[in-house]
Amino acid sequence: MTRTWSNAPAYAEVVRIGIRSMLAYRTRFFFSALQIIVQIYVLRVVFTSVYAGQGSVDGITLRTTVVYLTLANLQGFFSSSFLDYFIRSRVREGKIASELARPVGFLGQMLALQIGSTLAMLPLLVVAFPLAWLVGGMSGPASAGYGALYAVSLALAYVIIVLLGLIMGISAFWTLETTGIAMIYSLVAQFFAGALVPLWFFPGPLRVVANLLPFQAMGFVPVSIYLGLPDGGNPLAALGLQCFWVVALYLFARWFWGRAHHRVVIQGG
Repeated sequence: MTRTWSNAPAYAEVVRIGIRSMLAYRTRFFFSALQIIVQIYVLRVVFTSVYAGQGSVDGITLRTTVVYLTLANLQGFFSSSFLDYFIRSRVREGKIASELARPVGFLGQMLALQIGSTLAMLPLLVVAFPLAWLVGGMSGPASAGYGALYAVSLALAYVIIVLLGLIMGISAFWTLETTGIAMIYSLVAQFFAGALVPLWFFPGPLRVVANLLPFQAMGFVPVSIYLGLPDGGNPLAALGLQCFWVVALYLFARWFWGRAHHRVVIQGG
């Protein structure tokens, strides 16, 4: 515990580095936010057409679906991880040694960088949220209790996103270049997280696949809790699923990093 507190200034500096890194590319992230707004609008138009005047589909109203898609895409954007890109670029340029030489552990550094990047993106929420409300739709949580559980679920989803981004980044120690893999991962993760189609509408076999993957814990679970519609009607079971993935991915990331660090030592940096 003493060591953790003694390293607090170092972690704080890494958080600041993350903030500065994001602000250096603020134009890029502004247009990324605009892309999310357009995506929300397109999804609203598509699902309005799908419903074609029906009151509900599988017991889910169009209003609920639009609110779900708006919130799922907004939270996906503002909790997105850039660690795969950061680690990949540092490995490819041979600069990873500078990260390893810092007085804090590599995994802790990456978490601090991610927190910094997220903090830097939060001001965009002031602009993006009202626009998303207009082109999509929003409503309050199903109840105050569900709102509180949503906050917990969103925090767990954020940890899962960071851990998956970290695992993707560490894979660069073997492949050096992960751009293609990252693009495929982004599409698969977005689909199975329910950002494009709510998992309620997945056919049976596809839903089984989604249930076996961690991606639903990134998006579908927190938003369905917000709406008061968690799978099985039990929000605590949904939170338990997220906790399982947090532990499983953390243990895998620790093991994976141990293998990668050993590889760096063998290669001499």
